[in-house]
Amino acid sequence: MMEKKMISKSMVGKTVVKSVLAGVLLACVGLGVAGGVADATAANTTQAVPIMRDNLSKYGLKKEVDLPVTVEAGGLSYTLEKIMIYDTKSETAQALIKKYGYTGTEDQKYFIWTKITFENKSGNLIQLSSRDLNPKWMLYFDNDNFAYPSMPAKNAEQVNNKDALWSWNLKPGQKLTSYEAFTYSGEYNDFFVIIRNKGISGGINIVMEK
Repeated sequence: MMEKKMISKSMVGKTVVKSVLAGVLLACVGLGVAGGVADATAANTTQAVPIMRDNLSKYGLKKEVDLPVTVEAGGLSYTLEKIMIYDTKSETAQALIKKYGYTGTEDQKYFIWTKITFENKSGNLIQLSSRDLNPKWMLYFDNDNFAYPSMPAKNAEQVNNKDALWSWNLKPGQKLTSYEAFTYSGEYNDFFVIIRNKGISGGINIVMEK
């Protein structure tokens, strides 16, 4: 359904936007207890537990910014919340592939799993469907080498699926959080995200070239 279309980094030009959202922490509150009776002298303590948002360092990639990151262009806002790179033959990748029926993974070295939030801040409908096959964002890892979106065959007909994204449409003011898979077989020398909507491009360097 999706057209695999190259979007060169040169299309971004001076429209590159760099913005980093603060990392989210989970708080764990502990209460001291002795002999089944709460110890009046024990104070509540809060321990910050960081959320694992990526495994980029496993592939030699050193981030310039921490996730989540947001970039906007043409009224479309895209936030990369999480990205995990797996060997396609790994247990985790195969479990996701089988669960959602992802296609085109057999000859690909890597299976990339992302959590994203995107929002329509324009006054018009924005979509990726049979009516508009132009990809709205691309993930680059080695200059102009990009990852291909993988179709979840088991729910490809569902629009705005929150578990495994394929086709989607957002009305003005609408926002969606979902998971999207990609396949890739190239090298990992940098990491650059480009979004493009209505002829306007934006991008962000998450990892600079080695």
